[in-house]
Amino acid sequence: MRTGTADLPLHGGKCPPWLFGRMVRMGGAILEAMVYDAGPEFVLARLADPYWFQALGCALGFDWHSSGLTTTVCGALKEALRERGPYLGLFAAGGKGKTSRQTPAEILYTGEKYPLARNPEELVQASRMAAKVDSAAVQDGYQLYHHTFFFTSSGHWAVVQQGMNEATRRARRYHWLSLTLKDFVCEPHAAVCCDHRGEALNLVAGESEPARRVIGMLAREKPEKIIRELANLKEKNLSLPARHKLMLEDISPIGLHRVLLKSYERQPEDFAALLATEGVGAKALRALSLLSELVYGTPPSYRDPARFSFAHGGKDGHPYPVDRQTYDRSIAFLEKALSEARLGRQEKIEAFRRLGNWARRAF
Repeated sequence: MRTGTADLPLHGGKCPPWLFGRMVRMGGAILEAMVYDAGPEFVLARLADPYWFQALGCALGFDWHSSGLTTTVCGALKEALRERGPYLGLFAAGGKGKTSRQTPAEILYTGEKYPLARNPEELVQASRMAAKVDSAAVQDGYQLYHHTFFFTSSGHWAVVQQGMNEATRRARRYHWLSLTLKDFVCEPHAAVCCDHRGEALNLVAGESEPARRVIGMLAREKPEKIIRELANLKEKNLSLPARHKLMLEDISPIGLHRVLLKSYERQPEDFAALLATEGVGAKALRALSLLSELVYGTPPSYRDPARFSFAHGGKDGHPYPVDRQTYDRSIAFLEKALSEARLGRQEKIEAFRRLGNWARRAF
C-alpha cells in the first residue's frame, strides 16, 4: 500500500482532557512496542493503512467513525513522540488548521536537533507535494485542513491528512507512505476507503498521463499563445460535459496569464514540477486540464480515487462508553512491559508478539 483515503462524517464536540491524556500515554506505548518489535518504518507502514489507523483510533477510545478521530489520534501521537521520538527514531510534525502550516518549520527544527539520514529540505518538499496533490491535482470536493507528517531518522515518511466537504458534511482522510511510493503524480493512491463517491478531477490517475504531458507542455508555452487559444474557444458555441466544475466562461484570462507567466519563466520539465510551482493551484490546473481536453483532445480522468468502504468504538458511547479503569490498567500493563523490556526482560513483549501471530492465523 502506498496511500489511501477514508471518508468520515463530521461530528461536533471536543475530546475531553481525561481521554486525550490517556490517548497520549496509550498511543505512545503502542508506538514504542511496535518500534521495539519491528522498527520505526513498520510504524509508518501501519499509519499509512486507513484500516489500521481507524482501528488504532478505536483502541484509543475515540468515536469509531467521526472525522475527529483523525485529528485527535494524530495529535495524541505527536504529543507522545515529543518525549519518546528521539530514542525511537520516530518524529511527527504538523496537525490541524494553522498548525499544519508549521510542518516545514517543525521538520527543519527536528533536522537541526537530531541526526537524520536525509536532508530535511527533502522531507519538507515531500510534505508539500503530498498536500499539493490532494488539494489541487485531486479535486474531489474536500478542502484540506489537517496535515500530519510522520518521519524516521532514516528519512522515510508517512502523511495523514484530511479534507472537509461542507456541502455533504463529511471529511475524507488521505494517507501517504514513502517506502513504496514511486511517483507523486501517477496513481499515488491505493486501497482507497470511503462510501461516498462523486465528481472528481483526478489528474494523478494513470489514464490522465496524456493530459499531464499536455498540461506540462502548456505550462512551458508563452502565455500569450495560450490566452489566444482560450479566446478562440470562447468565441465558439461549445456544449461541454456536465462533469466539468469549471466552464470556459469561468476562466479569467488575466488570472490565467499571471499563472502561465510564472510557469513560463520557470519552464517546469513535467507535470510534477508544475504542481510544485508556488501559485499553481486548483483553479489553474482545472483551466489547463480543460484546455488540454478541448484543444489537444487529451481528457483527464474524472474517476474519484475512493474505491472501498470500511467500518470499525468510544467517547460517544458506541459500542460502549470508555471504561476508564480498564483503560488505565491497559496503559499500566503496557508501560510496565516496555520498562522491563528496556532492562532486558522481554517476556511480556514476546507474549504480545505471540498473541499477534495467533490473531493473524485465526482471522
